[in-house]
Amino acid sequence: MLETLQSSPALFTGVTTILGLMVGSFLNVVIHRLPRMMEREWREQCSALNDEASPPATAYNLVVPRSACPSCDHLIGAAENIPVISWLALRGRCRHCQAAISPRYPAVEALTGILSGYVAWHFGFGPAALAALLFTWTLVALTFIDFDTQLLPDSMTQPLLWLGLLCSLGGLFTSLESALVGAVAGYLALWTVYWLFKLVTKKEGMGYGDFKLLAAIGAWLGWQMLPLVILLSSVVGAAVGISLILFAGRGRQVPIPFGPYLAGGGLIAMLWGRQISQAYLGF
Repeated sequence: MLETLQSSPALFTGVTTILGLMVGSFLNVVIHRLPRMMEREWREQCSALNDEASPPATAYNLVVPRSACPSCDHLIGAAENIPVISWLALRGRCRHCQAAISPRYPAVEALTGILSGYVAWHFGFGPAALAALLFTWTLVALTFIDFDTQLLPDSMTQPLLWLGLLCSLGGLFTSLESALVGAVAGYLALWTVYWLFKLVTKKEGMGYGDFKLLAAIGAWLGWQMLPLVILLSSVVGAAVGISLILFAGRGRQVPIPFGPYLAGGGLIAMLWGRQISQAYLGF
């Protein structure tokens, strides 16, 4: 089977796309549950700190309880959990109570599937594709978690950083020296911006999770890609922010998560960073 996938780029791309759809379904669980797991942990820590007795908590993680309709608690069966297809077949509604199911669920699945297929086609069969898929899936989950909660969990950004350094041992995307410098420079770049902004305005312009995410991207791609990632994420973030203020009536004091734009910049840099840099230098 592995030899067949290696010899057939089209088959490898197709299989990886299907795998990406299934991973996207799991990422929906991660996006929904991980912030709630963090909140439960914080509440338990606060209760322990204040010597308050808290009732025994029911198991709640990425595996249990089973996924269910939030309106009627109908347990979602296997036939109702086929990526994208089940949502279309059910016309975006719960089979039991007909409550609307958010279209974001199939959107996350489709996005993950498309990105996975493209990564497979771009890198071809091999360890680089596997590593790039893990990088992509993590960025997708972090993007939507940050959109929802303005949190970038350490439980995802820190393993992503260490995995990037491990990949650099084999020189998959950059050398170990470049990865180490990239991790440090990525963290310090936004850390410096954060403190300069705070000293000038007395306000916090971003969270520490953004520092860690850029450090992880630097560990994966090397310090040479950091200027491109920062430029892309800043330009897109500014454009989206201004558009929300002008056309959606969003207040200027309402914070906008920066993590999704860092994730997008990191993904673009991984796939086309060298071509963009060469084109710019040539121009």
